[in-house]
Amino acid sequence: MENEASIATIVPARERKLKNRTTFGQAMRDTVTMAWRNLLKMRRTPEQFADVAIQPILFPVMFGYLFGGAIGGSVAAYLPQLIPGILAMTILTTSQVTGQQLREDMDKGVFNRFKSLPIARIAPLSGALLADTTRYLIVAILTFVTGYVMGYRPGGGMVGIVGGSLLAIGVAWCLSWVFALIGVLARSAGSVQAIAFLFIFPLTFLSNAFVPVTTLPVG
Repeated sequence: MENEASIATIVPARERKLKNRTTFGQAMRDTVTMAWRNLLKMRRTPEQFADVAIQPILFPVMFGYLFGGAIGGSVAAYLPQLIPGILAMTILTTSQVTGQQLREDMDKGVFNRFKSLPIARIAPLSGALLADTTRYLIVAILTFVTGYVMGYRPGGGMVGIVGGSLLAIGVAWCLSWVFALIGVLARSAGSVQAIAFLFIFPLTFLSNAFVPVTTLPVG
């Protein structure tokens, strides 16, 4: 009787483990579903979309017309330096949203609900990263469209635009994993944003993103 009781407890445990195993196809479907959830969340809370829709338009206009004459001699001469820098800064700034939203979901108990669902364990995180990739694409498009309206004509043409955008998106996607880790370890969403800026500002302003290399200190 004891052996039968032990077998009865082991078999359901094994069945649960088998049910928790997901195939690659199911993991991809769950990832797409979670990404769609994050996109719907952005649509219902438009303030989370402000950095994607406003910064790529506001920053080129503000930096270009305020500092173009002082740094580049004219707005048109400064745009080839400015637009790639704005693209890098805006996409890197957007990448911290991954950790911020992850921390918010954990604080609200949403992740505990995900654990009870029959979905791939990686889906909540990979879905958030996939949704953020969509945000990066929107940032890249708006940045180059704003630059084109201001008179920016990239020397590399469309190939250069696509290549530069993919490079910036790839770097931001890698950093978003770092910010996701910070979101798990941090105590609040506000602290995630504060810590993220400690990474973002040195990467952008302590570089040649907005000024020529020849103007930087030597040695």
